[in-house]
Amino acid sequence: MSFACLILAAGKSTRMHSTTPKVLHKIAGQPMLRYCINTAMMLKPDKMAIIVGEGMGEVSDYAAPIHTIIQSPAHGTGHAVQCGAPFLAGHNGPVLVIYGDTPFLHPGTLQKLIDQIRAGAAVAIAGFYPDDPAQYGRLVTDQKGGLEAIVEFADCTEAQKTIAFCNAGLMAIDGKQLPVLLSQLTPKNAQKELYLTDLVHLARAKGLPCKAIEAEVEEVMGINTRAQLAAAEDTMQKRLRQKFLTAGVGMIDPNSVYFCMDTQIGTDVTIEPNVFFGPNVKIENGVTIKAFSHIEGTHAKTGAIIGPFARLRPGAVLDENVKVGNFVEIKNAHLGAGASAGHLTYLGDADIGADTNIGAGTITCNYDGVNKHQTKIGSNAFIGSNTALVAPVSVGAGAIVGAGSVITENVDPGALAIGRAPQVNKPGWAKQFRDFLLGKKNKKSA
Repeated sequence: MSFACLILAAGKSTRMHSTTPKVLHKIAGQPMLRYCINTAMMLKPDKMAIIVGEGMGEVSDYAAPIHTIIQSPAHGTGHAVQCGAPFLAGHNGPVLVIYGDTPFLHPGTLQKLIDQIRAGAAVAIAGFYPDDPAQYGRLVTDQKGGLEAIVEFADCTEAQKTIAFCNAGLMAIDGKQLPVLLSQLTPKNAQKELYLTDLVHLARAKGLPCKAIEAEVEEVMGINTRAQLAAAEDTMQKRLRQKFLTAGVGMIDPNSVYFCMDTQIGTDVTIEPNVFFGPNVKIENGVTIKAFSHIEGTHAKTGAIIGPFARLRPGAVLDENVKVGNFVEIKNAHLGAGASAGHLTYLGDADIGADTNIGAGTITCNYDGVNKHQTKIGSNAFIGSNTALVAPVSVGAGAIVGAGSVITENVDPGALAIGRAPQVNKPGWAKQFRDFLLGKKNKKSA
């Protein structure tokens, strides 16, 4: 039996004090909405749509090609699903409703909700047992385990506030019953909104069975504040660290290493403390990443050594056994096998040949104020310290560039290039200069 999925994503980050839509705030480098989409997609829905608020084109753009529906004005969760009703027209299977700010959902939990509908329930709800029920809505169940009602905290009686089983927000509804149930929603509550949770009461009034399943506390964690976002980040990082440790990645201080959701790391990789991985990083086997390195958009191949204090930016490719040392920045550059840039260097828009040595202080001057230009250096070349390579420029294989040079013209293979002012030595001049300065000082003191 097919099923449809609606993701409610109209939150405006009010409590986050942010202009970014809530569901686009990132956890481990990935918008929280993406986690919800990916989890739902694992179950292969026939239809999926995302309900967004007015003026939330960013969410629609991000979610494309998934269909988005605008809820305007925002009038509660029940109204949000009413906005999605035309999209669901003709669908008679289970309708899964989840929230875009719950990134830890497990597909198994969603499957249980769908299975309850397939087994005959009109409405199925996920509940959980938090350590502190606080402001959560309560699930009222009967002696046989059926679900009688969901009561929002603002509408709870004192007796209902003692119930520990709380509403997680996840819901599945029988598509055949949904249109009628939605049409019966009314704003008779403290918030004067249409609550999706009222579907349980309406279904029970029609004699239709409702069920509740239990979800883990962590997987239904909603994110509404910066503090909750930070807590979610911490949870995700712990999961990622454990995943990599189990897979054979060595970390001296795992709690100081931060991963992206898409980070790929091979075996026998050593990661020292305080390393940060941004999006789109692939680290192959046997790589060593030293402390305080920041890596994004990078492919480091077997045996490479990175850091300490290295910054690898998008487009960095390090072939086998490349060394990138302290205070070296690489962007959109390829370093061939065995190449080395040990310290204090910027290599941008560059192609560096195998076994080439880049001296300290070398800069590829890749930007002329309007356009970027490429620097090409052949294999087994030697670039002396404090060299400025003004792109577009090439240095041939086996060439040597003298320290302190400013290279503006191509260097042939095997050639020596020196692009600096000639050194001038003046014998005895130092004593004459000191005597001159001392004389000026004595004259002022007289």
